[in-house]
Amino acid sequence: MYRLKEMLLQEQKHLEAILAKTSNNNSSTPEGRLRISMNHGNVRYYNCTNGRDGDYIPKENELLPRQLAQKTYNDSILKAAEAHKKLIDGFLKDYKENEIEELFTSLHPERQKLITPVEPTYAQLEQKWYSEPYIGKEFNEGTPVIISEKGERVRSKSEKILADYFYRNNILYKYEKPLTLAGYGTVYPDFTFFSKKLKKEIYWEHEGMMDNPEYATAAIKKLNNYQMNGILPGERLILTFETEKDVLNTKIVTNLVNKYLR
Repeated sequence: MYRLKEMLLQEQKHLEAILAKTSNNNSSTPEGRLRISMNHGNVRYYNCTNGRDGDYIPKENELLPRQLAQKTYNDSILKAAEAHKKLIDGFLKDYKENEIEELFTSLHPERQKLITPVEPTYAQLEQKWYSEPYIGKEFNEGTPVIISEKGERVRSKSEKILADYFYRNNILYKYEKPLTLAGYGTVYPDFTFFSKKLKKEIYWEHEGMMDNPEYATAAIKKLNNYQMNGILPGERLILTFETEKDVLNTKIVTNLVNKYLR
């Protein structure tokens, strides 16, 4: 249901922008309502201010018919947008995103032991996912040995920074868990997580030598294949980049963690 709330929040902002823009456009429109009449194939415009027939608008006054037509259209948009926003506002006011899960997790631990939740909690799903074994990518002989605070071997100092950040913040991850991409083969994402928001795996790829043309070409090919498989940046794919001069920015890491992993 997170996706529903997220989409409704986006639509709420969209409607607010429409209301602001349309109200501003209507603030300086002239009085009246446009009536259009056809006479032997010729279009005639009338400005109805009081009566039904209205006053004829001369052909040389090209602006007034446009203003009146736009005004009527804007009024319809305002009415529809206000109605839709009212519905969304009411839903978001009463909707509790995690209410079903919290009805279980808010119980005393001893009571929880006596109950089978109607749906597994996120913590239960994450632990089950985390406990499933996997075989990661092998290290070539002669590769530098870099060990994270969690006690596992990683391939670079930047990956150690990331791994240590996740470990210190109690964020469960799997390092280089294999993933099959159709049309490409097996990849080993630097870090795989079980998303609390999506209830499925999401991936973090750190591309650390983007100033190396050969490395960058291979990285782009791999990232394009993620997208060809429906794993899109900003949804299920988190990306960080690095060059020799532009190193990993921990502030960016924190922002990404807060957005996707909290």
